Amino acid sequence: MSIDQAYLRLLRDILENGQRKSDRTGTGTLSVFGRMFSHDLSEGFPLLTTKRLHVKSIVYELLWFLRGDTNIRFLTEHGVSIWNEWASADGELGPVYGAQWRAWKGPAGESIDQVAALVKGIRARPDSRRHIINAWNVAYLPDESQTPRRNAEQGRMALAPCHVMYQFYVVNGRLSCMLSQRSCDVYLGLPYNAASTAFLTCMLAQQCDLEAGEVIYSLGDTHLYANHLEQAHLQLTREPRALPKLTFARKPPSIFDYQYADIEISGYEPHPHIPAPIAR
Repeated sequence: MSIDQAYLRLLRDILENGQRKSDRTGTGTLSVFGRMFSHDLSEGFPLLTTKRLHVKSIVYELLWFLRGDTNIRFLTEHGVSIWNEWASADGELGPVYGAQWRAWKGPAGESIDQVAALVKGIRARPDSRRHIINAWNVAYLPDESQTPRRNAEQGRMALAPCHVMYQFYVVNGRLSCMLSQRSCDVYLGLPYNAASTAFLTCMLAQQCDLEAGEVIYSLGDTHLYANHLEQAHLQLTREPRALPKLTFARKPPSIFDYQYADIEISGYEPHPHIPAPIAR
C-alpha cells in the first residue's frame, strides 16, 4: 500500500469513525485513537501526491532540528514560516525539538547530544534496542494556562512536542524508523511529519553505510480539525500518482553537515495544493 493509499484510508477512518472532541485551540476535532501504518522506502519517497507539499519547508525544518536551533531566524531566512505563529517577539520558541535532540540537560547540568549518540550507537552496536531520539522532556513542557509565546518567554517549550520519539532498527543492512506521535494533526501535520521522518531515516542510513528500510508511523490522538473536513473530502476524490525518488548530491562529513542543496527529489508531480487554515 502506498503512502497516499494509507493516508486516504486514514482520512476515511476519521471521517467515518471519529468522535467530536474539544482541543487546546478551541477549533474542535474529529478524533480516533491509536492508528499505525508503514511505508517501504525502496518503493519511493513518501511525499503525498494527492496534494502538493512544500518540500522546502519540510527539509529546512529538519535541518533546523539537527542544528539544535530553537529560534525561527534560520527558518525565516530561508522562506519558511511554519513556526512563526508561536514564536516570541525575538523569535524564540523555548527548548523545543532542536534543544532536546542536541542538548538534553543531564542531572549534573551537562548537555547530551542524542543525535550524535544515535549515529555512534548505530555504527557501533547496530543490533541495540536503544537507538532512540526522545523529545518529551517533562521539565520543559509548556504551562497549558499560558500562551505559546508566554511559555517561550519564560524558558518553557512554546508547544509540547507532537512527534515525541523516534526509534531506529537495523536488520539485513537496512535502517528503519518508527515515529511515535502523541498528537497528530492529520491534514496539515502528518504529511510533513511523515516526509521529515523519511528524510531523517535516509540521511542516517547514508551516514551509517546502510540502506533505507521502512518508516512506521504510530499515532496516538489522530484527528482532523473541524476546519479541515471540507479539504479532506476533496483530497479523497483524487487518485494517487507515482511517488518521487530521493537522491543525495553528496555524502556530507556528518549528519550535521547536510544542506538543502544536498537533497534532490525527482519525479514529484502531485495534484495541486489544497489550502487549509492552521488551528491556533
